Amino acid sequence: MADPHRRRPENVAGDVFVDETCIDCDTCRWMAPETFDRAGEMSRVHHQPDEGEARLRAGMAVLSCPTASIGTTGGLDLRAAAASLPHPVDAQVLHCGYHHEASFGAASWLLLRDDGNVLVDSPRFARPLVERLEALGGVSLMLLTHQDDVADHAKFARHFGCERVLHADDTGPATRDVEHVLRGDEPTSLAHDLLAVPVPGHTRGSVCFLHDGTHLFTGDHLAYSARLRHLYAFRTACWYDWDAQIRSMERLGEYDFEWVLPGHGWKTHLAPGTSRPEIARCVAWMKDA
Repeated sequence: MADPHRRRPENVAGDVFVDETCIDCDTCRWMAPETFDRAGEMSRVHHQPDEGEARLRAGMAVLSCPTASIGTTGGLDLRAAAASLPHPVDAQVLHCGYHHEASFGAASWLLLRDDGNVLVDSPRFARPLVERLEALGGVSLMLLTHQDDVADHAKFARHFGCERVLHADDTGPATRDVEHVLRGDEPTSLAHDLLAVPVPGHTRGSVCFLHDGTHLFTGDHLAYSARLRHLYAFRTACWYDWDAQIRSMERLGEYDFEWVLPGHGWKTHLAPGTSRPEIARCVAWMKDA
């Protein structure tokens, strides 16, 4: 839990606060924007949560903060927050919460499937989350979008006996035992409803995973910008090749989807049939960035 003696002065007075250990990962700001925003280079509480839903979301942000930089003096029901994670995005996808510092606070997602649930990228291996995943049917497959967001993947693989998928260009000492290694730049069908689409750029081995033409899990390749109000990519956090990422984005425009579910940045739900023009808009922005 955060240290009240290191409470940021930018916080408004009240029960919930952010301390000076914040790493500016943005987790709390998109999980509970009515409570948290950005001041300087860190998050802060701009409005104390004052009703049930806002307090629940603030509690989930407390549990999900990767550096335990959010504190409460006792007014939040963290048991209720824990019981609400993973939190539904729609009928098939849930946000796991419990972000990991090793992934700089990246989000992970649980995809519910009759053929076996899929965990996309790794949250913290936290006992309350693990128990909830067990209650939801466990995990049969773990999709790793790129090398930055693998975190506790090995613990989840051992506990659930699930196979992991990662591109060869992003494997390393901590992921050398991944069961399914993707190679090359061609899309690979993983199941009748799961497609792996390599998107080199952010890292050389970045991959997006498309579920049933609806949910696109993008890692750090693509997200929604609340400021720009359109899809975008992280120009200042491109670790491999920006031009390659532009080409990857153009290829991604060949697919239809409705949900963009990133590791970093804001998720978004697109109107049916609009993903291709939205990607074209993103590409145009990238070429000018």
